[in-house]
Amino acid sequence: MRRSMPLMIEDARVLQAAEVIADNVWKRVGRWGPFARDTVGQHLAEAVDSIGASVAQAYGRIDTAGVLACLYVARGGLFETKYWLNRARSRELLEAEAAEAYAHELAELARQLNGLLVATRQQRAAEAKAPRAVRDISTDYSAPEDLSLALFSPDDLAWLSSS
Repeated sequence: MRRSMPLMIEDARVLQAAEVIADNVWKRVGRWGPFARDTVGQHLAEAVDSIGASVAQAYGRIDTAGVLACLYVARGGLFETKYWLNRARSRELLEAEAAEAYAHELAELARQLNGLLVATRQQRAAEAKAPRAVRDISTDYSAPEDLSLALFSPDDLAWLSSS
C-alpha cells in the first residue's frame, strides 16, 4: 500500500534533521588527525550517514513492512552514532559541550523517528483491517471461431483424453 502524504512530509523532516547532523559530524571528523579519523572518525561518519540513508531508502518502499524495516535500521544507526560519539568524547576527540550538543540533536531526531515509526505501524494496522476486494475483469472466455488458432489439435485432445 502506498503511504499517505502526511507521512511522507514527516519523512522529509526526519531526513533533513539527519542530514544536518551528518554534515556537522563530517566537518568535525575531517579536522581530526589521521589515526583518530581512520578509526573512530570513519565509524562515526558511517553511522551518522546511515541514519539519513535508511530514512531515504524508506521513501522507495511501497509497502509499510518495507518502510518499517528501513526506519528500524535508521534507529539502529542512531544508537550506533551515539556509541561512537561517546567513544570520541572519552578519547578526547570531542569536547564535552560538542558531544552534549550532538546528543541533544540525536535525542530530538530519535523522538521524530519514533513518531514516524508509530505512525507507520498504525497505518500498517489500518491496512491489515481494511477489506480487500477482488474484481473480475469482464473477459470473453469463448473459444476462437477458427479452431486452427486453438492451442491443441484434435489429435492432441484425443491423446489427452485417452491418458
